Amino acid sequence: MQTIRYELIPAQDAGGQVALITFDEQGSPVNTMCEQWQADLSEVTARVQADRQQLGGALKGIVLASAKTSFFAGADLRATMRLTPEDAPTVFERIEAMKKNFRTLETLGIPVVACLNGTALGGGWEVALIAHHRIAVNDRKTQFGLPEVTLGLLPGATGITKMTRLLGLMGAQPFILEGKTFGPSEAHKLGLVHELVETQDELLPRALAHITAHPQAQQPWDAKDYKIPGGAPSNPKIAGALVVAPAMLGKTTRGRYPAPEAALSAMVEGAMVDYDTALRIESRYLARLMTTPVAHNMINTFFFDMNAIKAGKSRPAGVARFKPTKVGILGAGMMGAGIAWAQASRGIATVLKDVSQDKADKGKAYSEKLAGKRVEKGRMKPDAAQELLARITPTASAADLSGCELIIEAVFESRDLKAQVTREAEPQLAPGGFFASNTSTLPISGLAQASNTPEKFIGIHFFSPVDKMKLVEIIRGQQTDDETVARAFDYVQALGKIPIVVNDSRGFYTSRTFGTFVMEGAALLSEGVPAAVIENAAMQAGMPVGPLAVLDETALSLSVHVMEQTRADFAAEGKAYEATPGQLLVERMVKELKRPGRAGGGGFYDYPEGGKKRLWPQLRELFEKPDSDWNVQDIQDRLLYRQAIETARCLAEGVLTSVHDANIGSIFGIGFPAWAGGAMQFIYGTGIDAFLRRADELAAAHGSGFALDDKTREAIRAHQPRY
Repeated sequence: MQTIRYELIPAQDAGGQVALITFDEQGSPVNTMCEQWQADLSEVTARVQADRQQLGGALKGIVLASAKTSFFAGADLRATMRLTPEDAPTVFERIEAMKKNFRTLETLGIPVVACLNGTALGGGWEVALIAHHRIAVNDRKTQFGLPEVTLGLLPGATGITKMTRLLGLMGAQPFILEGKTFGPSEAHKLGLVHELVETQDELLPRALAHITAHPQAQQPWDAKDYKIPGGAPSNPKIAGALVVAPAMLGKTTRGRYPAPEAALSAMVEGAMVDYDTALRIESRYLARLMTTPVAHNMINTFFFDMNAIKAGKSRPAGVARFKPTKVGILGAGMMGAGIAWAQASRGIATVLKDVSQDKADKGKAYSEKLAGKRVEKGRMKPDAAQELLARITPTASAADLSGCELIIEAVFESRDLKAQVTREAEPQLAPGGFFASNTSTLPISGLAQASNTPEKFIGIHFFSPVDKMKLVEIIRGQQTDDETVARAFDYVQALGKIPIVVNDSRGFYTSRTFGTFVMEGAALLSEGVPAAVIENAAMQAGMPVGPLAVLDETALSLSVHVMEQTRADFAAEGKAYEATPGQLLVERMVKELKRPGRAGGGGFYDYPEGGKKRLWPQLRELFEKPDSDWNVQDIQDRLLYRQAIETARCLAEGVLTSVHDANIGSIFGIGFPAWAGGAMQFIYGTGIDAFLRRADELAAAHGSGFALDDKTREAIRAHQPRY
């Protein structure tokens, strides 16, 4: 066998033996449910059955173990990416065959013990659930659980059926419908892990001791007096909760994510029938999901693309790892204060500088507020909060920046101001230190002109609010060297955030593409489409909020400021800048109608004190056209295709250098729908030819924003992922 080792070892009882099944997939750092493993599982199950028959009572039990640093990683997702809807019957048969082996091992009448030396997620946790008794090394880095729903799948290799029967319909929901993971300690409290040990060496002796002490074993649901914890679906309390559950799910998924809805159905239907029938129900749901475009989109991005970033595929090779210890921030406003919190919460000494001590203190107060809330909710101990806050030094003196390995300016979007603070602070850097700008739109190469060492100048673009947003966009200027890019990448990862690396251009990747989304929304309004239709269509497509609401939050006045700066830059280059219909509408909102956005009292929305925001009533009179010809599908296509096309252009122009940065950046930076797998995966999931045809239709109807030149078409095809 190529993925499993099988041997009989002495039991603690004299003369007895234990079947030791060790998962050890050759040529792989982890164990997966690959096709070979499934074949090997059938073989090892047959060998256990034969030994059980031959040895009789001398076979005392079974131990499941791993030769890897983790216990088991789960399904073979590359194989899943190659599936088509026609493969669903075959997938169902394979799932059922695997579960038959699981069932055989757990019904032999002898104890099965899982030795969990490390992480077991998805199918890996389902393998662990074969065991009657689970022992885990109590390592905080270890994760258990069923995150399949985050990949567009469901835990259909006994996970739904077993977790529902172990925790009950309500207790299992966070772990099945939300994909919540948990560590060994929480698993022990939940009763999902039965023993904790401190070292891996303790696992096998404890497993053998358990087998000796418990010569007979069965799963809880096989006992005659078994009842589902909390009650079956027919229980009035459970039934009442289940009535509203689909509506709550629909509000979250907006009908775009079939996995949570299928998982809920499998849970409820399975809880109404016997165990074996429940297994077949979840198999059918899983087989169907595994062949859907949504699952493939989400697997591609949230597994393969995310792992590519975690592994540093965008980080220049050959540069020693950088571990920041002291970092300075210029500007204690919303962004600077947020960066300070992000750093201090990760153990980094932070100097927070502003023009006055009072402003710097107000910046630190943001962290004090966040820490206070966490202490109040029991998520942080008071001593830990004080230690975190002690790492932030608010100051008005540039001298306090002395010795910083990195200084980040987060001041207002003005070239002159950014140049001024760069020249003032850069001399305080430690030897070998580097400087960064948190600008969201201004080209880094231009800002680097104020630096004495432009090769050590880089863009590090955080998203607001920093304490919640995971993405950070790293922008390489024309002169930025590899060492600086690599160190910026390491800095972002040290904050526990997700770095993408792009090349310099106006708006970089995220701001440039985000701009196409909001301005397409504004263009639709200028064409007479009702504002409420635009906003709701965007959210039904999977965007977190509508384009008009986003413009209000980020400030219409800021969009106008950026446009004016762009006009000036074009003029300085002897070029004419042609504003889009959306930009012209936003400019009118600010300059003529005096609606600068939420911070300025109102924009597309009104914000009544103590009440919910509502669309500004004047929009109807000013912009809506009763004879406007629109339909929801066209609106959604315009909003999504416009972003995808701009992303493809960034790839063709070299602003983006990888599809994984494009997909992760679009989802975590601008809220592109996760069901689509990101802006580039939206193209590939749609099908390149079908996408190009629709883009051509949109270009003919709505202008050059949707037009794709030959270079962009070639880039789309050249970067298509292969599995």
